[in-house]
Amino acid sequence: MAGRAGQGPRHPTADEDTWAAELLDHLRPGARDPRRVVAWLAHAVQAAVCLQDADGALLAGDRLPLDDGLVAGVVAGRISAAAVQDGDRHLRLVAVRASDPRPAAAGLLAVSRATPFDRRAADIVTHTAGVVELLLRERELTAAGRRLRRAAADLRLAILQLLMVEDTVSARRVAAGLWPGLLDTDSASVYIVEGHPAERDGLAEDCLDITRGQALVVRCPAMDGHVIVLSPAPKAGQWLRSLVDGRPGTFLGGSVRQSLARTATAYGQAVSALAVARFRPDQAAVYAERTHPERLMDPLALHAWSAAVLRPLDTLPHHTRAELLATTRLGLEFTAVSAAKVLGVSRNTVRARMDRVEALLGADFSDLTVRATAHLALNTQAAQTEDLAATAPQPCAVPLGELLAGPGLRAWAHDLLERLTRDGRDLRGTLRAWIAAGGNAERAAQDLGVHAQTVREHVRGAEPVLERQLLAAGTDLYEVVLAHLVLGELAAPALRQANPGQPDSPVHG
Repeated sequence: MAGRAGQGPRHPTADEDTWAAELLDHLRPGARDPRRVVAWLAHAVQAAVCLQDADGALLAGDRLPLDDGLVAGVVAGRISAAAVQDGDRHLRLVAVRASDPRPAAAGLLAVSRATPFDRRAADIVTHTAGVVELLLRERELTAAGRRLRRAAADLRLAILQLLMVEDTVSARRVAAGLWPGLLDTDSASVYIVEGHPAERDGLAEDCLDITRGQALVVRCPAMDGHVIVLSPAPKAGQWLRSLVDGRPGTFLGGSVRQSLARTATAYGQAVSALAVARFRPDQAAVYAERTHPERLMDPLALHAWSAAVLRPLDTLPHHTRAELLATTRLGLEFTAVSAAKVLGVSRNTVRARMDRVEALLGADFSDLTVRATAHLALNTQAAQTEDLAATAPQPCAVPLGELLAGPGLRAWAHDLLERLTRDGRDLRGTLRAWIAAGGNAERAAQDLGVHAQTVREHVRGAEPVLERQLLAAGTDLYEVVLAHLVLGELAAPALRQANPGQPDSPVHG
């Protein structure tokens, strides 16, 4: 520090060492708070202190009456500091510089006291302004980083929502600017990592790190504990398994590889696998690890039947039809509220779209057998490849009973439901009654002559036995419903299929 002209260098005094150390102490991690620094300054120089931003908003300390012209000169950068006497007040005004090279200041530190500022007090004010400047810059950078992370998270969610409604062109366009090459693929897998909601931000960061920039990582807008990971990388599943391995309360569910247009289907598969993962010792499961009923049906007959069921929607414009189908698939997989959050629309919009599909199909989605049948048709249509579409016969009124009559399918259904008979409770009978009652425990209890809580306990008890989530509507439940239909333990539902040449003619399954 330079001394006065004609004198040798000035050495810090013991008092100066003390206040400087105290001031620097405010730069320690965990102690970086401009309000604490301002309070310290007020005590150190026995003064009233005001810290305000460039617009005059109070950031810390006490509001002081200040000359507007003088304040404007300091904030505008015309002067860096000012010392004035206003009556019996002695004022010091020091600019707090911004982090960019603009001449204007980010704020102003004003100090007022009854006695004149000696050299010690003036030095403390000047150095304190520098510390406050550093703290405000750190706060600004932290806030900017937070905004950037939030914007990136919002973009990732927007991309996922575009993929959910099969708008892959727009999704690729949005992703190209920030994550070049990520969606330059025809297919990908979807994973859901589940942990404690309070730890989700850290879990999402871990997912970003472990997937090495080769995944779209999204905090699920519908489930607080879920992180959705969409990745084309073949090793993504292996990476994520290593993340949940040995991590109590953390689970992983993954889909089979799907085309980007089938992201919604892949998401549903990951949710289904996640339910299985909760019962696995390694806390992870992949949807392809079990047999699914649609794989045991004649593919040409299945696609022809599905096309016939959904034929009433074929008269709609392509975009409208795709929007209704995607929304209804999600709405059948989850609640309307959850589907709305995933799609980024209101729950009323989801319900309105599903109501329209209900009306077109002549369906009643409050009936679980109808929901399971519509779910089968919608997902079959979504999975149809161009090659299969070219060879598939014209939509035909194949009765659902015929579609479900294959020996392989009957063996699958028998093996699945037979697991329930090993339990001493009548899980199978309770589950059948609960499905027939539309998943309503009270109605099922009345039909069975038992308490509603007994029904709930039996349904919950069937979940680990079947390795399927039943209390939450979705693929798991619909597969169990189909097993009952295959074995004739529930009546086949009626859907209105439009036959060629006879629009809107009802055909019963």
